[in-house]
Amino acid sequence: MKEESYFFNMKKYQDWLIKFYEENPDFIVPASRKNEIFSNFIQPGLEDLCISRTTFDWGIPMKHDPKHVLYVWVDALTNYITALGYGSEDDSLFQKYWPADLHIVGKEIIRFHGIYWPIFLKALGLEMPKKIYAHSWLVMKDGKMSKSKGNVIYPETLMERYGLDALKYYLLRTMQFATDSVFTPEDFVDRYNFDLCNDLGNLLNRTIGMMNKYFAGSIPTEFAEKNEVDDEFEEFVAKEIEEFAQNMDEYSISNALTNVWKIIGRSNKYIDETAPWILAKEENSEKLKSVMAHLAEVLRKIAILLKPFLQETSEKMFVQLGLENEDLQTWDSLKMSIAIPENTHVAEKGEPLFMRKDREEEIESIKNVMHG
Repeated sequence: MKEESYFFNMKKYQDWLIKFYEENPDFIVPASRKNEIFSNFIQPGLEDLCISRTTFDWGIPMKHDPKHVLYVWVDALTNYITALGYGSEDDSLFQKYWPADLHIVGKEIIRFHGIYWPIFLKALGLEMPKKIYAHSWLVMKDGKMSKSKGNVIYPETLMERYGLDALKYYLLRTMQFATDSVFTPEDFVDRYNFDLCNDLGNLLNRTIGMMNKYFAGSIPTEFAEKNEVDDEFEEFVAKEIEEFAQNMDEYSISNALTNVWKIIGRSNKYIDETAPWILAKEENSEKLKSVMAHLAEVLRKIAILLKPFLQETSEKMFVQLGLENEDLQTWDSLKMSIAIPENTHVAEKGEPLFMRKDREEEIESIKNVMHG
């Protein structure tokens, strides 16, 4: 005889759930994920949820009927609050940290977090998390990663060869806010060589080299004359930092990193525009001081912006710039145009942040470690 299961009355909460989403249209981002669960589950009418199983015994037995074990998603979702001590003698962590500011989940489990979880919390009389972000997938050119297709690449493999920061940069820069992104060995190697080695690495190395050559390693902090492009350069950097903050607030990490690389690209262009080597030949010391002061400051700001993503790289930049004072590494210090104190000295020799690699050799290496 088949065992009778236990059910949770989801239908009871359907009208409440619809009203909740009407009043909180940005509870789930991106909007396409919310539209998906509305079209497929909420609008057709919620069905009661079976919350017990008897066909296996790996699970939490129901106290009043141990033959039944709890449906895994009931246990998994309530872990968000029970891990903080909800329902225990000491719920101080729950009182401190709930409701969560943000749940980050994969798009494939948005139904559980966008329907079941709010209803469970409502039934318990608890506050909702403030937002749920259902992220997209990283796929291959021929679709999802699959061992049968032989297109699986493990992150550990890339991390061992290129470093953790390089891997984090690629994933965060490539992963779009609302759509799936495609991984290819060619794109990975190009991002590594061009973005990290050429753009960021060369900017730091050139600046450190010129600082040592023209000012014996001391960062100029005062100058009597600006270059023609200095004001525009400052405005450009400030605008990108403002957009960076907005993108971070909207959890659009890829776009935030794009803002950082726009600053990096503009900084490399600034060197070409101001031509410090010509200023040095002309003995135009005040304009040369302005160039080097601006470059040191923009690198300090870049290191601050990169800190949430590429912590090791950021720390290396601060060390090479001689800026180990934590007050110069804060978000608030981004507002200061000249924050670096007098008598700050850069490293005697800039160490490459990332070592450029042979493109074809690296592409072949990555293809060879894809698993079937």
